[in-house]
Amino acid sequence: MNRKPLVSVIVSFLNAERFIKETIESVLAQTYEYWELLLVDDGSDDGSTSIARRYAELYPGKIHYLEHEGHQNHGVCVSRNLGIRYSKGEYIAILDADDVWLSHKLERQVEIIGSHPEVAMVYGASEYWNSWTGKPEDAKRDFIPELGVQTNTVFNPPKLAILCHPLGEGTAPCPSNILLRRETVENIGGFEEDFRGMYQLYEDQAFLIKVYLSAPVFAAGECWDRYRIHPYSCMARTSQFHDEIRLFFLKWLEAYLTEQEIRDINIWKALRRAFWPYQHPHLYRLSKLPGNLVEQIKKPVKRAVRTLLTES
Repeated sequence: MNRKPLVSVIVSFLNAERFIKETIESVLAQTYEYWELLLVDDGSDDGSTSIARRYAELYPGKIHYLEHEGHQNHGVCVSRNLGIRYSKGEYIAILDADDVWLSHKLERQVEIIGSHPEVAMVYGASEYWNSWTGKPEDAKRDFIPELGVQTNTVFNPPKLAILCHPLGEGTAPCPSNILLRRETVENIGGFEEDFRGMYQLYEDQAFLIKVYLSAPVFAAGECWDRYRIHPYSCMARTSQFHDEIRLFFLKWLEAYLTEQEIRDINIWKALRRAFWPYQHPHLYRLSKLPGNLVEQIKKPVKRAVRTLLTES
């Protein structure tokens, strides 16, 4: 590659004082040096604001501090979109304020996407990182989930939308792992700003499925980031509302597929399967019972049906 493209790194943060310094340092440690970092403050009231401002002062022209008017809170999607609007890079990389990158992350992803001009996004595996605590019992809990799809492969639309979570069994990419072409991000309208509050648990999935539906994606068999597991994360805080949040996402997806006039029969089938537990909750619970219990339930039901038919 003769010309090194600029990568715009977007970090949205809200009260991330505990982790944001380590996150920023992982960007500074990248072997690929042609990047800019946009730190988007989503209304923090802890020390993370001063940390972000200090880094912007230390690296003028390289690290930029942004905030909403009046230092307001607007949610992670609005904040990421703000960072994207102010960015200048040919590529966009997302990094959550509690995660970290391995040092070769950008170098490898730029190399891969540069060698596949048809590809809009590159992603790989993430390390689910428990050992950051330093506790001996957490040291053995780190793991890297399988992607659940063929690696080092280009997937054309809408294949990954069907194969990956939340419609399929494959692992969804962590936001901190992906690298995208700017053109693609702009074409799909960025992140969905309706996914706020507890619904932001699925904001990544809404964004990713828009990418899957619009352009080819490269799934790599490499790990480039550490996804920090901790009780303060959005996933941990909203897990008790998971069914409600998932249903919100499915209704959004149904509307999006209709609006975009997506007619692929396979993704509509996948969506209907995903809706089924919510539309038929009693049958769904029965389907999850052990086989012998299902048989025990079926026998009296059959007898009752035969009796009713005989009497009628």
